[in-house]
Amino acid sequence: MSPRASATRRHLPTSPFQPAPPQPKAEDFAPGDRVTHDRFGMGTVASIEADDWVNVRFSSGEQRSVNGLKLNKL
Repeated sequence: MSPRASATRRHLPTSPFQPAPPQPKAEDFAPGDRVTHDRFGMGTVASIEADDWVNVRFSSGEQRSVNGLKLNKL
């Protein structure tokens, strides 16, 4: 059995459950912006990828591709 493609579920008005809160939009980042991440600490944006992913060079020297929703601008 193959997995189904993820799709947004519609909320029925008669449902007793609350709809899921809307996903916050990632901030707009540019190369050179200073950012912070809860786990990896402070870093600098190296480049931008598609779908809210950002390449960040952290102060520890490692470079990671991180979801922009997990970053905060300084």
